[in-house]
Amino acid sequence: MSLYWRIFLLNAAVLVVAVLLLFGPVTVSTPVLFGEGIVLVAGLVAMLIANAVLLRIGLAPLGRLSRAMATVDLLKPGVRPQVTGQGEIAELTGTFNTMLDRLEAERATSTGRVLSALEDERQRIAQELHDEVGQTLTAVLLQIKHAADRIPEPVRADLHQAQETTRASLDEIRRIARRLRPGVLEELGLHSALRSLAAEFTTPRLSVNALITPGLPALDAATELVLYRVAQEGLTNAARHSGATRVEVHLRPVPGGGTALLVRDNGRGLGGAPEGAGIRGMRERVLLIGAELFVGAGPSGGTDVRLNVTALRHGGSSS
Repeated sequence: MSLYWRIFLLNAAVLVVAVLLLFGPVTVSTPVLFGEGIVLVAGLVAMLIANAVLLRIGLAPLGRLSRAMATVDLLKPGVRPQVTGQGEIAELTGTFNTMLDRLEAERATSTGRVLSALEDERQRIAQELHDEVGQTLTAVLLQIKHAADRIPEPVRADLHQAQETTRASLDEIRRIARRLRPGVLEELGLHSALRSLAAEFTTPRLSVNALITPGLPALDAATELVLYRVAQEGLTNAARHSGATRVEVHLRPVPGGGTALLVRDNGRGLGGAPEGAGIRGMRERVLLIGAELFVGAGPSGGTDVRLNVTALRHGGSSS
């Protein structure tokens, strides 16, 4: 039955009951007596309440659909309002679910293209930093060293200071290039890349340990890159925002042939802060490989970043 007819029949039923009461033993005087007025007001209130209850029951599925529309998040796919009953509301709910399927598929496709272009651009910038800026600074270092060997002693100390500053800048550029383009991931695999990442983020104030369980299944190149980028973003957040002194990066197999990544710190945690661009970026990457991402409080405080890859994503390359 359509929504129109359901609402019409509900209101018709209330009105029919009211009309039937007119043919009953109840009479109304002219002018209306006080007792009769009370009866009429009570009847009117009862009719309004009955009408409101019946309309609420009839429109309840529409309210559930409205709440589902207000809370849907394309970065957390798979949640769908349940199709119940028949008629326009059930059809509208099914159409909404179909629209969500299409939007999620289109978002995954467009996000994949954007991230692929982003990785290409990172690779290009890293290559230019290495080939152009890196070689230029190397040449500057050699020229400063050559000049320092020829000038008088009072000025030599200043040149040595300039040489150290240039060398530190060269090391920083190389570090940025490594973060932009994880060459170790392509050359040595995910295990070595995660260990290198842990060593890179380790400082006197922050201890980072990479704990990799032996016997992990092979992963395709796209999945390895997502795991690496999620670990990198998790470590970046821990180093910059959490105030943590210890971070652990776990990579281990899970029952059923899957792989799990865990980045756990002992910092102050997320609290009630909204998700920033970094976490949203992780969710977008995870959607590309159909994995599951959890970002929340750890068992002993701090923040946990968990990424679970199903067995369907395995079998492209080995680490």
